[in-house]
Amino acid sequence: MGSSEGLGASSKPANSSSPAVPEKQYGVTKAISMAGPTSADRKRTQQLEKFLVESGLYESKEEADKREEVLHRLGQIVKSWVKHLTRLKGYTDQMVEDANAVILTFGSYRLGVHGPGADLDTLCIGPSYVNREEDFFYTFHDILASMDEVTELQPVPDAHVPVMKFKFDGISIDLLYASISCLIVPEELDISDVSVLHNIDEPTVRSLNGCRVADQILKLVPNIEYFRTTLRCLKFWAKRRGVYSNVTGFLGGVNWALLVARVCQLYPNAVPSMLVSRFFRVYTQWRWPNPVMLCSIEENELGFSVWHPLRNPRDRSHLMPIITPAYPCMNSSYNVSASTLRVMMEQFQYGNKICEDIELNKVGWSALFVPYVFFEGYKNFLQIDVVAADVDDLRAWKGWVESRLRQLTLMIERDTIGKLQCHPYPREYIDDTRKCSHSAFFMGLQRKQGEVVQEGQQFDIRGTVEAFRHSINMYMFWKPGMDIHVSHIRRRQIPCYVFPDGFKRSRPSRSTVPVENRPKSLQENEVSGTELRGRNIKRKYDDKGVKQDVVLKKHCANPFVESLTPGNYAVSDCQELKSGESTSLTNSEQDELDRRMSPEAGTECGSNSSGVTSVSSEDGSPEYVASVSVAGYVDDSARAVEAMNNSRFDTTYMADSVKLGIGTLASANNEVLQDTLQTHLEPIAMAGMFLDSTKESFDSEAVPKTVIRRLSLTSTA
Repeated sequence: MGSSEGLGASSKPANSSSPAVPEKQYGVTKAISMAGPTSADRKRTQQLEKFLVESGLYESKEEADKREEVLHRLGQIVKSWVKHLTRLKGYTDQMVEDANAVILTFGSYRLGVHGPGADLDTLCIGPSYVNREEDFFYTFHDILASMDEVTELQPVPDAHVPVMKFKFDGISIDLLYASISCLIVPEELDISDVSVLHNIDEPTVRSLNGCRVADQILKLVPNIEYFRTTLRCLKFWAKRRGVYSNVTGFLGGVNWALLVARVCQLYPNAVPSMLVSRFFRVYTQWRWPNPVMLCSIEENELGFSVWHPLRNPRDRSHLMPIITPAYPCMNSSYNVSASTLRVMMEQFQYGNKICEDIELNKVGWSALFVPYVFFEGYKNFLQIDVVAADVDDLRAWKGWVESRLRQLTLMIERDTIGKLQCHPYPREYIDDTRKCSHSAFFMGLQRKQGEVVQEGQQFDIRGTVEAFRHSINMYMFWKPGMDIHVSHIRRRQIPCYVFPDGFKRSRPSRSTVPVENRPKSLQENEVSGTELRGRNIKRKYDDKGVKQDVVLKKHCANPFVESLTPGNYAVSDCQELKSGESTSLTNSEQDELDRRMSPEAGTECGSNSSGVTSVSSEDGSPEYVASVSVAGYVDDSARAVEAMNNSRFDTTYMADSVKLGIGTLASANNEVLQDTLQTHLEPIAMAGMFLDSTKESFDSEAVPKTVIRRLSLTSTA
């Protein structure tokens, strides 16, 4: 098995008493601050490390030993497989004896931040005459299928990075395959050497880059142990807040690792408690789509395409570029959409506010990891039910559907010209009462903040959903029993099985403000996923025509029989952010950060502003919305090229289930505060970050403009 010594997980938290790193530039710019920790910072770091241990983020020695044993066993299997193929292909006995394959790890295991029960990301590197399509996905697949230790075997040959998923002796494994251009694979292969990329195809490059990127990250951070502790913390936070999932359009493991590594470069002497706080402070002010990069983008005579928006039109549409440090440098976060970026920016604001309170000793570290209550954040949802005849069929079918959910988000953004925002929730739910194997996904829906429409206007996305279903049904491994149902539900119709106890807990009623002090609502049936702690009330008329305040009853409704009565206020657990609130940076740090955020600085950071605006709820009471305005945001990337055919889409639950009546959020005089959104990618981040191999200048006129065909909104009387 290939060596990954020094890259495995440490079973102990970082030692916060390490000496300060001498002044040195890490990454493409100088550090924001070289300041080291105070005694309070060290104490908070100890508290953070203790919290992470108590939260069970470090695996036991027994599990670590079992992983090593599984890796060793897997290495023996691939060696035997390659020798067998060498003999079948007619090579000499000496070649059969010398034939070899190695197993390398990547991802969280190679970075040293994996936890109990985490998937083991592995790469098999074989000789040039053993290919992926036939030898790996057929011959090797059959070998694994015949082994008693292997369960839940699922090949995914058509993925962006082809992978074989299975469990080996209870350990979940994602196995990639790369065939390099040599007849005999050396046992101690140097994966970081660019020569391994000679004469291979793009999928093989992507397969090899997992290991290469992990090694480069560890080389480019000032303190590996501080990096690991900080990354462990932020991955845990992202999972609790519902923004950890590359497949659904959020960020995956390598994305979070790169973001954390960049903060480590900007604060090279900071300890983990400082790095966590600086993480949120930096990325709430980051001017997306300016890229996050750990080093300059390298170009090579091998000719592989690298991320370069000046040359590659496709790269200009990326909203949140996070660039890998190993050649060929790629955008690891191309899955991010306008809607998922909005959600992540809101969560960064939330994390920043909590970290401010931690530094003021108002709350402990546990406050940062309070789970996001997704079903309290929206009034309207899409429910995607996936069913199959048995568990094995469901595993494959569900994986295909989940990989396409991001496309549904993009299609809705496109067909509503970005006016209907989606929040895909990266978690599956199971209804055990069904006779067939079942899995469900949910997507929160809300009108874009600041949009003003006439009363009664609706989004009709039946054609969009029908097109999505059509693309799903093109699955080449479809079997009888595999089906998908998409339906629009309100909050009160959320099925019981999504709640931990099998029923929806009642929320305590909140005190109400006097009727006469409430501003009048402009429109009924409003929806907002970013409203802060609203009151749980609804206005009704008594028989004399006098409006009364009625506390809504909370119960779990059956989606098969409940009517489409609008729900009450949308409530999220985002904290209220006051305009101009201090970020607790020192004067020197803030000055340096501001300097880097300015357009004249020519770096990858930029400032943005957060503001608070009051919008009217359906009962006329004021609600505060923390809006995140990101300068440089490519707003028109989500606009439509052409509306789909608006064919009727009948679902399982209701005939008109995806015809959404979502009211306006604000009036023209009360719109969300935000900076002017830029139309095209800002070139300021590119200065000094690419090799001087080209003198191209950014020409905004060269950017192809999206053809816009507005989708007409259906109205109801």
